Amino acid sequence: MYSLSVRDHFMVAHSFDGRIFGPAQRLHGATYVVDLVFKRRELDDNGLVVDIGLAGTVLREVLDDLNYRNLDDEPDFSGSNTTTEMLAGVIFGRMRQRIEVGALGPEASTLTGMSVTLHESHLAWARYEADFSIPSE
Repeated sequence: MYSLSVRDHFMVAHSFDGRIFGPAQRLHGATYVVDLVFKRRELDDNGLVVDIGLAGTVLREVLDDLNYRNLDDEPDFSGSNTTTEMLAGVIFGRMRQRIEVGALGPEASTLTGMSVTLHESHLAWARYEADFSIPSE
């Protein structure tokens, strides 16, 4: 199994609903470092997992929709706690959609999986990962 990783970051403001969150119930900021890993069984005809430059560009586009936002004001997150875990899943889903519409090129259609890790700090992080179904030949 081969993998390729790209890294970026984004900054948000948000608050949480629920006593479990203690002081994080108040509006606060977070800067997340994002590690995105693409996986495939065999390299493509160019010897790549995916084009690293294109992967970084598309990740930046996805993160730009979140960057410098108060997530409490974003309709997509209405009624949700935008936890690190939840945001990892959101970024995964948005990247998956970009792959499906060809934003990473036709070779990306044969990726076998992906993971998104959000580093909240050097001490804590969360990940969402899933295998992709492989299209029948």
